[in-house]
Amino acid sequence: MIDRAAGVGICCILPGMLILGISAFYHDSAAALVCDGEVLAAAQEERFSRIKNDPGFPIQAIKYCLEEGGISVEELDALVFYDKPLLKMERLLESYHSHAPAGLRSFLKAMPVWMRQKMMLRKVIRDELSAWRPFDKKKLKILFTEHHLSHAASAFYASPFKEAAILTIDGVGEWSTTSIGAGSGKDIRFLKEIRFPHSLGLLYSAVTYYCGFEVNAGEYKLMGLAPYGDEGYERFKDMMLDRLVTVYEDGSFFLHQEFFDYMSGLRMVNDTRWEELFGFPPRAAGAPLEQHHCNLALAVQRVTEEIMLKLAATAKRLTGMDRLCLAGGVALNCVANGRLLDAGMFREIYIQPAAGDAGGALGAALAGYHIYFGKERAAGDKMSGAYLGPGYSTEEVRRLCRSQRVVFKEYETDEELMGVVARSLADGKIVGWFQGRMEFGPRALGNRSILADPRNPGMQKKLNLSIKNRESFRPFAPVMRWEDVGRYLESGVYSPYMLLTRRLQEDLYNELPEGYAQLPMKEKLEVVRSKFPAITHVDGSCRVQTVRKEINPKLWGLLEAFGRLTGDGMLINTSFNVRDEPIVCSPTEAYMCFRNTEMDLLVMGNIIIFK
Repeated sequence: MIDRAAGVGICCILPGMLILGISAFYHDSAAALVCDGEVLAAAQEERFSRIKNDPGFPIQAIKYCLEEGGISVEELDALVFYDKPLLKMERLLESYHSHAPAGLRSFLKAMPVWMRQKMMLRKVIRDELSAWRPFDKKKLKILFTEHHLSHAASAFYASPFKEAAILTIDGVGEWSTTSIGAGSGKDIRFLKEIRFPHSLGLLYSAVTYYCGFEVNAGEYKLMGLAPYGDEGYERFKDMMLDRLVTVYEDGSFFLHQEFFDYMSGLRMVNDTRWEELFGFPPRAAGAPLEQHHCNLALAVQRVTEEIMLKLAATAKRLTGMDRLCLAGGVALNCVANGRLLDAGMFREIYIQPAAGDAGGALGAALAGYHIYFGKERAAGDKMSGAYLGPGYSTEEVRRLCRSQRVVFKEYETDEELMGVVARSLADGKIVGWFQGRMEFGPRALGNRSILADPRNPGMQKKLNLSIKNRESFRPFAPVMRWEDVGRYLESGVYSPYMLLTRRLQEDLYNELPEGYAQLPMKEKLEVVRSKFPAITHVDGSCRVQTVRKEINPKLWGLLEAFGRLTGDGMLINTSFNVRDEPIVCSPTEAYMCFRNTEMDLLVMGNIIIFK
């Protein structure tokens, strides 16, 4: 199944210290394999199981990682789990006890799972692995890291920095919800933390729930909704800062628990209190979005940004370092990341591309290598562009084409291929782009992507409704060559992982109609805001990916060919999937997605399938 030529495979030649990291049993389960501190493979379980945000034991991701490394379970020096279940159990028991008898239903629902699965995690891990392939269970060393150490390690050890401040922010690990640390060489030390139940991630998820999106899956939708807010958001923001959360100058904060229900109940918030505060009930999933939803989304987005800026300033003050590493689910908030970059506190910022719990698997493996085994670090970005998943051979693609009885054409040179694809894109065609190894993390970065022309005023609506089957308000990201950043963006920035928002150069914007800010959502969507309307959000921002030739030569070459043909070397890059499905992993999944949507071409390697 796996194209060995696409993998690293160095352990087959030079055996070294092999460590497997896993995350599981909450959301975004994943596995990652590290050999002598180098990342050989990493993938989320959802890409194999086809269950979005799959929380189950990542047996298929583990199988892929071991096959990619050409090793067996017995050859592992250690397997490291991304958090400490006993500490998490302590937090749960203390939380339930402090609210008793409230929370009984939640307690009765959670405890059987803990007693059967999470309290016996070593046994569960050994049993799951031996069910796949028997091995000597006594030989497998199983270690556990703390959750926020996994996040911190995933960012710092993967970064090119010799030393850096580290900021991790998420919902909750064991106790910590926010931590500030410092990394130097192979060492990480924590300096400050905020503990459950006070959580910026849970505050953002609470608003996600109240606006009708799924918790742990819809937060990025809330971020996309926020720019539709108008000046009315300020009232909601003031209410939020007055009643829901108290924010201090150092970035620490206090959530007023009478408004929340995640400590003892089965919901995020106290619906009655929120309705009394904001004046509207929680939105049912699929119900129409109204202006007050947009304003509440913008309010929590602004509060999140302000807290992150204060926390970053504290990290700078405590460490004295001029580089920053970010991880944890909140680090996927590209708008807040953009503001942090603009603040100029740090010379450089590195954001782990799999910043959420999937990246915890990678962090666990790296923490095991550098902290438990005490191994020194080598310099350099360890993420390889995040192209750490499976790759597939040309023969596998040919076999698929023959089995599906589709007409395809194989091109002998990249130059010929790029010419055909660039012309199709310029003619308004939508291209499924399947190349090399799959990306690790939530973003498609040019190997499992859908590409289109950003100059087309109707492309955003067409992609959202006819291809992605998702909400019409959601924007798309531009991808451009690193060499073209200064031409298109007002501030040059290296953004390989699509985790920063930027503004276009001022001369690329169109003049907005009078009263634009007060227009309803649907009317704002119809306004052609710039020369590249399909990637320009309603507030003029765009979530950017920049590509270097040495990291992804094929995508770089396509951008160059499109630029030669049209004068503009920029494309839309959105993930190769439809709503509520994981990004495609295999050629078969890519073909089925292509067949069932209105994509015009499917490009797999140098093979094109035309509709």
